[in-house]
Amino acid sequence: MIRKLYMKPFVREFLRILLAITISLGLGFIITLLVSDDPVGAYQAFLTGPLTRINRTGEWIKETITLTLLGLSVALVFKANLFSLGQEGQMLLGALVSGSISLFVPLPAILRIPLALIAAMVVGYLFGALPGYLKAHLNANEIVSTLMLNAIALRLYDYFLIFHIKPEGAGYNASDFFPKEGILPTFIPNVPFLAEAYELFSRRANITIMLYIAIAVVILTWYVMYRTPYGYELRMLGANSKFASYGGINTKKTIVLAFAVSGIVSGLAGAHLGMGIHEKLIANITIGIAFEGIVVALLARNNPIAVPFAALAYGYLRAGADIMERTSDVSREMVLVIQAIIILLVTAERVLPIIQQRVNAARANNNLSMNSEKPALEEGG
Repeated sequence: MIRKLYMKPFVREFLRILLAITISLGLGFIITLLVSDDPVGAYQAFLTGPLTRINRTGEWIKETITLTLLGLSVALVFKANLFSLGQEGQMLLGALVSGSISLFVPLPAILRIPLALIAAMVVGYLFGALPGYLKAHLNANEIVSTLMLNAIALRLYDYFLIFHIKPEGAGYNASDFFPKEGILPTFIPNVPFLAEAYELFSRRANITIMLYIAIAVVILTWYVMYRTPYGYELRMLGANSKFASYGGINTKKTIVLAFAVSGIVSGLAGAHLGMGIHEKLIANITIGIAFEGIVVALLARNNPIAVPFAALAYGYLRAGADIMERTSDVSREMVLVIQAIIILLVTAERVLPIIQQRVNAARANNNLSMNSEKPALEEGG
């Protein structure tokens, strides 16, 4: 019974991820023993901190929303057997255009917020299509092109923020807070019969409607990937690009769209940072989270349905790290060690099939030699 259950793919995947996280947490605790005067208290804050207060839980959920969008963005490109590091640039420009509309476009919230979100998705689409075009038509290395485009996006963001958006004479690189009409509404509306829930989960935790949008994007990404002709082309391209081309698939168009659609989701993540978390534009708004989408996509094996669960686990680590840093003598860099170990263990899983192949080959050779020796023994007997 247990063996049959283990043979199911989703059970194996769950156990693989659980094992990777457990080992990395164990190694992290060993390192904490070496650097902390109170390692048990520090690690307790790390492991249970996000659940001790509603505002801390809110930080975890908001982190998870961003990580979910980034994981979906990366998974779309990975599914085509391509690689993109351009999420940071797409997020920056998504935050920039959505924040500018939130600040300066005099429309009511019912029009201003959708316009800002659409603008973030459009700029993400265009900025994502650029490395896709370079890859498809000029065979440019997508890793290099996306990294260089990140640098361009960062300079554009800083330029507009410092010279055109921040208040004149301000000694800090940040915009004014967005007006109420430009901030994402809370995910529980402020109505009389939901007053207590609104106070607890929306006002104190500050979780916005981006939670619902992220869930919708997960479902839509799965549908596009597995229920549409384009999704079939994307998966065929990832499985074998030569076979896809031979089968009549326009591989160049598929490559460009893979990067472009990925950019839509990253741009939406940028809008969440500006309109849902900070409620203003600030320097270094991506706070190093852009590349974490790669880890989430790896943990989820590029499965859109698994992405939010991987984001929940990984977001918990990040939120716990912030709490550990604030409440103990262990710095946040500790969690970077744990994250690195998780990445290594997840990617090392790729080596296991090779090891298994060699073991099976050795067993087959042993069986073959034993079978060849049996007739000789019988003749001698």
